[in-house]
Amino acid sequence: MSGVTESTAGLRSDRGVTELRSAPRHDTSQDAAATQPETDADVAAEGAQLAEAIGRVVQGKPDVVRLALVVLLAEGHLLIEDVPGVGKTTLAKALARTIDGTVRRIQFTPDLLPSDVTGVAVYDQESRAFEFKPGAVFANVVVADEINRASPKTQSALLECMEERQVTVDGVTYELARPFMVVATQNPLEMEGTYPLPEAQRDRFTARVSMGYPDREAELAMLGGRATVDPLTALTPVLDAARVRTLVAAVGQLHVAEPLRQYVVSLVEATRRSPDLRLGASPRAGLQLLRAARATAALAGRDHVLPDDVQAMAVPVLAHRLLLTPDAALARRDAQRVVTDLLAAVPVHGGR
Repeated sequence: MSGVTESTAGLRSDRGVTELRSAPRHDTSQDAAATQPETDADVAAEGAQLAEAIGRVVQGKPDVVRLALVVLLAEGHLLIEDVPGVGKTTLAKALARTIDGTVRRIQFTPDLLPSDVTGVAVYDQESRAFEFKPGAVFANVVVADEINRASPKTQSALLECMEERQVTVDGVTYELARPFMVVATQNPLEMEGTYPLPEAQRDRFTARVSMGYPDREAELAMLGGRATVDPLTALTPVLDAARVRTLVAAVGQLHVAEPLRQYVVSLVEATRRSPDLRLGASPRAGLQLLRAARATAALAGRDHVLPDDVQAMAVPVLAHRLLLTPDAALARRDAQRVVTDLLAAVPVHGGR
């Protein structure tokens, strides 16, 4: 398996791994300009451009598109879970195509190997040395399609990549490109041929979103507009990788008041004390909740985080990490409802 290079073009497939598009070479003067400091209005305006572009493909789902952009600006990873045919892969590919960087798609199947994901050291007969062949994760955006159809062993190949932005093969560590984002789709566990994601894997996803069925108007528009043309083919990049790095850095500078940090910690602690949960949120969950709240504030054009931003992100960021007790499951409680109840119970601290 060969790695992605800037000079490579077109489509290539190798054991479920597809190169969707490669990044053209950027002028260095443009990259230098992209690193200039951003204003809150700049982040909001460019976020709106991304949302508008993705919205032409994913119709009738503005909240889902906005959450995907929040995860991108929070430098996190997104898990899209729902039944087949509702646009999970379309959203993932649309988000990837709006960024002019390297993009790889992995079709997770039971025979996919960890080395297909991370890469492998191959012995070169001429040089009489091992040469590292990068895997599919060496890209800015990795679309992991139907991630829970692969074995847990293959799923675990993403653990180091997603948390540390690096890959270790045969004792040698390789850095990944920045930005680096995994957009994974997952079928419900009740479907045949699926494996549950381990707790450690779920915890590395910043947020989980369900697509849901489109409303009647959006579905009618889909039937009329996609009869002969796939809107993905007309989607062009809005930002390049250097610009995304700049926006991510700007989001990280947003002001968060100390009482608001205490509010985030209080919410996370409340999940660990809840009688409905046997596994609460980790410290990583608190960090990612705050990052997502920052990104939400930035997309709204603000230079500071409000309690509303934390509350808006609490369910998508926390719910997929929690495990219900048997009694709560028998009572047909779900993690989303538990988080909603905790938001009502935990007092709000902070402000500017």
